Amino acid sequence: MAIAYQFTDPRLAKLDGFHVEIDEAHERADIVLDRPSYNIVSMGQRDQLRLTFEALDEDRRVRVIVVRAIGQHFSSGGNIGGFMEASPEHVSKLAWNIASPARCAKPVIVANRGYCFGVGFELSLACDFRLASETAFYALPEQKLGQIPGSGGSARLQKMIGITRTKDIVMRSKRIPARKALEWGIVTDCVPDGELEKATDALVDELRTFSPLAQRTAKKLLNDTEDSTLSIAIELEGHCYSRLRQSDDFREGVEAFNAKRPPNFQGR
Repeated sequence: MAIAYQFTDPRLAKLDGFHVEIDEAHERADIVLDRPSYNIVSMGQRDQLRLTFEALDEDRRVRVIVVRAIGQHFSSGGNIGGFMEASPEHVSKLAWNIASPARCAKPVIVANRGYCFGVGFELSLACDFRLASETAFYALPEQKLGQIPGSGGSARLQKMIGITRTKDIVMRSKRIPARKALEWGIVTDCVPDGELEKATDALVDELRTFSPLAQRTAKKLLNDTEDSTLSIAIELEGHCYSRLRQSDDFREGVEAFNAKRPPNFQGR
């Protein structure tokens, strides 16, 4: 059963536009966008989201983090007025805050339905797994404001789908439906709207069956080698493999395989 998460950091005593739940039985924490009806993300909320990911990353009760939203839309984007009020120094930190799911060592799943625009899209791109309802639409509409994406959206998207499709989305403020997003490799899976929560639950439970140590290692290796040459990536993969070879989890995995039983991974 999920209950409200209790933070010790005073900066998270009153959350702005979202709440956090923890389900210890399923080793899961949910960050839930909760500012009806479009879940607009405020400037202060971005800082709090970063702090939340950092806190959950340190919590041993949590194996998997889920980002989801209340209502029919994940998020229509950021608070436009907040950009005019924020200083250039503060605005320059936006991408760092929104990149917190990628920096988090634990697997992060995002469940998208309805509008997933602007910072809502950028936050989703920073997650490891994007599950989309068939109702979802993705867009980076900043060109309509005389701006460009400022929280890593165009950069991450170009790595995923290439420059041609990224220009089509960014320079035309084009909306991409969920099925096309799946075809283009933007999302992990696309399901009927009524099955989004079930698909999310299933992925959480699947990820929990693996070694926490191996999961953290794989995530960091893949993130760190995204921009590297093939030879460097292979070299780093070998070092990571060698380190895991000495872990208790690897030993348990081999013993469980030979004994034809489920492994009991401890993350060591």
